[in-house]
Amino acid sequence: MTSEKGPSTGDPTLRRRIEPWEFDIFYDPRELRKEACLLYEIKWGMSWKIWRSSGKNTTNHVEVNFIEKFTSERRFHSSISCSITWFLSWSPCWDCSQAIREFLSQHPGVTLVIYVARLFWHTDQQNRQGLRDLVNSGVTIQMMTASEYYHCWRNFVNYPPGEEAHWPRYPPLWMMLYALELHCIILSLPPCLKISRRWQNHLTFFRLHLQNCHYQTIPPHILLATGLIQPSVTWR
Repeated sequence: MTSEKGPSTGDPTLRRRIEPWEFDIFYDPRELRKEACLLYEIKWGMSWKIWRSSGKNTTNHVEVNFIEKFTSERRFHSSISCSITWFLSWSPCWDCSQAIREFLSQHPGVTLVIYVARLFWHTDQQNRQGLRDLVNSGVTIQMMTASEYYHCWRNFVNYPPGEEAHWPRYPPLWMMLYALELHCIILSLPPCLKISRRWQNHLTFFRLHLQNCHYQTIPPHILLATGLIQPSVTWR
């Protein structure tokens, strides 16, 4: 059932919600906004309570801001586990990937899952290696899908009354193209996605350049989801 009141005025997370227009400009996969936004959830031990908040770039990237704030406000006990989920508008750069790895190495009880709306300078080899290093360190990295967008809209956005179900529906194709490129990164394959921007008319162009190594290595169901290949049919 759709809420007719919007986020409750008694909702303790309300002061940490972002506005709908902010969510749209930060998390639209077609936009190449320079600034980054982070929506995050923290769950301690076996508690059912989830603490939510948001952050944006300052003089540091949002990932570094989170780590500095988190470590300064919390005293860790190795016996207590902590699950953190990030919803990032951009994937971590090389420097942030290294900072995240150091943070996790110092706090082995912390697990981190990262959902990203876009890949940051994904053709840069250091950025690609940084994401692989995170995965090899036990971090889960996935592209945001419709499910994550809806989750963020309900839990992080100060949506208008009656608009709980009216979250932005971004084209699934862009999500699939980014997911395809993320697979290339994790599998140490060359980039297959090229992105260009025409600033005069605010259009973003996605172009695929697949090589034999992509067809040979990427799981078939990933390629099928993009419509790049057709399922084989056996006639009897």
